[in-house]
Amino acid sequence: MGTATAGAVFVCSLAVALALTHRPLGDYMYRVYTGSRHSAAERGVYRLIGVRPGSEQNWTGYARAVLAFSAVSVLFLYAFQRLQDRLLLSLGRPPVPDHVAWNTAVSFVTNTDWQAYSGESTMGHLVQMAGLAVQNFGSAAVGMAVAMALVRGFARSRTEHVGNFWVDLVRGTMRVLLPIAFAGALVLAAGGVVQNLAGPHEIATLAGGAQLIPGGPVASQEAIKELGTNGGGFFNVNSAHPFENPTSWTNWVEILLLLLIPFALPRTFGRMVGQVRQGRAILAVMAVIALASVALTTAFELAGGATVPRAVGAALEGKEVRFGVPDSATFASATTLTSTGAVDSAHDSFTPLGGMMTMLNMMLGEVAPGGVGAGLYGMLVLAVITVFVAGLMVGRTPEYLGKKIGSREVKLASMYFLTTPVLVLVGTALAMGSPAERASMLNSGPHGLSEVLYAFTSASSNNGSAFAGITVNTPWYDTVLGLCMAFGRFLPIVFVLALAGSLAGQAPVPASAGTLPTHRPQFVGMVVGVTIVLVALTFLPALALGPLAEGLS
Repeated sequence: MGTATAGAVFVCSLAVALALTHRPLGDYMYRVYTGSRHSAAERGVYRLIGVRPGSEQNWTGYARAVLAFSAVSVLFLYAFQRLQDRLLLSLGRPPVPDHVAWNTAVSFVTNTDWQAYSGESTMGHLVQMAGLAVQNFGSAAVGMAVAMALVRGFARSRTEHVGNFWVDLVRGTMRVLLPIAFAGALVLAAGGVVQNLAGPHEIATLAGGAQLIPGGPVASQEAIKELGTNGGGFFNVNSAHPFENPTSWTNWVEILLLLLIPFALPRTFGRMVGQVRQGRAILAVMAVIALASVALTTAFELAGGATVPRAVGAALEGKEVRFGVPDSATFASATTLTSTGAVDSAHDSFTPLGGMMTMLNMMLGEVAPGGVGAGLYGMLVLAVITVFVAGLMVGRTPEYLGKKIGSREVKLASMYFLTTPVLVLVGTALAMGSPAERASMLNSGPHGLSEVLYAFTSASSNNGSAFAGITVNTPWYDTVLGLCMAFGRFLPIVFVLALAGSLAGQAPVPASAGTLPTHRPQFVGMVVGVTIVLVALTFLPALALGPLAEGLS
């Protein structure tokens, strides 16, 4: 079997697995977020935090709860790192430096999980487990909760209520993320991913006499990471490390976990708005963009971009031989199309155009399928923009799912879309305009610009992956990238919740002969086109100076 054929089989098998899980998982999450019964464990949590699960919040109350939970989480995680040397299981690690602690706290609370440090030499077990791993669940559950609030905005009418954040948070964590992470940990441990609590200097002898230096509860953390919730890893090379991703089939499982929940959420959306076909349309948009990304990234990497890659038939630098080029390219596309950031190869070593694809995936807004929850609400915002553009073309007031898209809704959608480009381009300009920050680049010229552009795109999009050539563990980069992560996460969330409140308060608009059908292939194509055009208009000049210039040279 040839390399290209093997890659096609790999992708097709993933597509089949996602198709088989889309409906049952989507229906299950629909029941989770619409059910009225609470488990005993959930009721215990509500009593502990003083929440009445039967009450609901308007969008401002929901937003205040999201921001308060996240602010407390940042403070807790920052203090945890700064006091590490006084905690149990610290492994003798000193306190994390203040700028690294700030960056890491914001990173994990915003679901970015960008790491400017090596986990195995910086963090003790307790900080890893009770700090970082907990936020892998909490930050992902926040994204799912916000998505559900927006879906309720479309599903409800003449009300100011969009749900209860605390109920959505607890249910998403206990009923969705924890069970899948537990099952994923068992599968990965069976595949050879290490699961232990040994210190980094202790040596365990495996069957056959192989020597292994274990470094923490890797299997559980890997399962959490690959749920599309965490780009961070105990080892600095992430899923390229054989302790975290030992075989080609564990690589397949990890990619499946990246995409599992985001690709099932459109089914949940369709069930909640009472029109399953609307969910299929959103799923189709995600699938078209995702397949195009995988195909282009794989093609660029197989074609190579220089004399040596062309001679050997592929660009193999920075890729694990146990995975090969197609599987590595698929992982790279999946991790940048979602807000995961886990990697099984060095994106910095990709061909110029292959590396550009990983950046472009994040610049699209990570909506195909996007982060856990964040991908769904990002795609729905793009759908709102699309129906507005269509309304302008035919001279009608745009409507989507029976709700009018007026000036308020369009302004909120526009501010949502513009947040990330402003952060990316302003941050990149500041870094490139400072000689001290330019010194952090490993390379000069277009590739050096790509390293900086990738860093700010990853942080502002809450992805967490990086072009490894750049040195970002400096006070300036830690501070500025932390700000990009915070603004890139919470400003869009506020705009989404405001949009949810505006939609929920509207009276339903009956469909008429002039209503744009939003469940047909025509609309799917329009959303794909609007997404690409918006990103091209925004980021093409920066890409032309970086990866495009490098590729064309």
